[in-house]
Amino acid sequence: MCGIVGIVAHQNVNQELYDALMVLQHRGQDAAGIVTCQGERLYLRKDNGLARDVFRSRHMVRLMGNMGIAHVRYPTAGCTSSAEAQPFYVNSPFGLTLAHNGNLTNAKELKRELFVDDQRHINTDSDSEILLNVFAHELQSLNKLHLDVNDVFQAVSGVHRRCRGAYAVIVMIAGFGILAFRDPHGIRPVVFGQRVTEQGPEFMIASESVALDVLGFDLIRDIEPGEAVVIESSGRLHTRQCAGKTDHSPCIFEFVYFARPDSIIDNISVYKARLRMGEKLAEKILRNWPEHDIDVVIPIPDTSRTAALQLANRLGVKFREGFMKNRYIGRTFIMPGQQMRKKSVRQKLNAIDLEFKQKNVLLVDDSVVRGTTSEQIIQMARDAGAKKVYFASAAPPVRYPNVYGIDMPAAKELIAHNRSEEEVRVAIGADRLIYQDLDDLIDTVRKGNPSIEHFDTSCFSNEYVTGDISPDYLEQVEAQRNDGARNKPGSENFIIGMQNSV
Repeated sequence: MCGIVGIVAHQNVNQELYDALMVLQHRGQDAAGIVTCQGERLYLRKDNGLARDVFRSRHMVRLMGNMGIAHVRYPTAGCTSSAEAQPFYVNSPFGLTLAHNGNLTNAKELKRELFVDDQRHINTDSDSEILLNVFAHELQSLNKLHLDVNDVFQAVSGVHRRCRGAYAVIVMIAGFGILAFRDPHGIRPVVFGQRVTEQGPEFMIASESVALDVLGFDLIRDIEPGEAVVIESSGRLHTRQCAGKTDHSPCIFEFVYFARPDSIIDNISVYKARLRMGEKLAEKILRNWPEHDIDVVIPIPDTSRTAALQLANRLGVKFREGFMKNRYIGRTFIMPGQQMRKKSVRQKLNAIDLEFKQKNVLLVDDSVVRGTTSEQIIQMARDAGAKKVYFASAAPPVRYPNVYGIDMPAAKELIAHNRSEEEVRVAIGADRLIYQDLDDLIDTVRKGNPSIEHFDTSCFSNEYVTGDISPDYLEQVEAQRNDGARNKPGSENFIIGMQNSV
């Protein structure tokens, strides 16, 4: 999972790109990058770390130009070297930079094709670099010295023919403009908007609508599955459907966990979807456990707060904030390495004993993935004096890996994999465990946009919407994603053009 943004304006866009990354920081905490374009020249700065640490004043003043793209990275497999920080760059043809959110499921085959047939060298293990080179080859095969919009759309059609998996992409073409496109399933989110100025319209593309809101852009709409949007450097907007066949299947886990509640994704309010998740959980409790003895509902900050509040209201039970969060600790789901995750939970949360003492407490979380965090938090509640600790998940059991850009670990690291709900309850130490039903989760999200017929629910259902996921592929993913496979090589800074960006 990553955050992407692109802006075409009438003044320098470096500061607004940085501001957008700060808004989208929740989508990736591993690396950040910005590339801008002034005339025909590109200026790039990227490195490992949070956006606030990667960019200093000396970097910002060198990021010149009235259009640019930016990226925050959340690595999905294996190596986390800063060599894989985005945006990526290739100098042929025209000078291209790319920011990508998602994961290609046929990256291995594409890499071989690029080397053997297209004679292109891939320098990292990132599927995003592969995607960039596929697009670059499609453009180059047109054999054009000067591009027009139709050429760009034709190249995107070529990408759709060759690439499988999830991809929300922003590409900047030096001296020409910015392009954004979405895979034919629309698995990962991307929106675009406009801001009217005295100099003329300005446009912005981003993973989530909240980034547009903060920067004063009006949301136009989501980019449709298979669609491409081109914004020329002059500010002219063009859109076209570039895929032969589409099947809108957005990732439902965006609504459960990743997206900010103040975002609108595929015309669905994330906040209202989470309210409905709490409503459905409450109805399940009332249906299956009408004589419950819950004294207080306490959310596990922050993502579950919305669902927990509605659940408490529906049950007629007190809602209390029982955990205080240190906001300077990253999201534990994203952190590499099990030991780091274990250590960070105690640093991140502290219990308010008064809300737990001699009470039967229902803790509410957005989901249970590895179970390590849940187990520790339940123990914290007991240590704070709770009589009984019940646990509710706004999502169904996570039993299978996600291969579309979310670093859900190897199946054997998922606590619900090959376990019954009762076995999970025992493993995390809860007195009772309530999971959301998958049909209820789908209903809570679809209610915001009934035109969406189905969602990617693969981590719950083992049904992969691209139809190309085999057991062998999942074994390869497991080999890449287990905690022991991760490493942290050294740092790197990239410079494009004559000016030093470091």
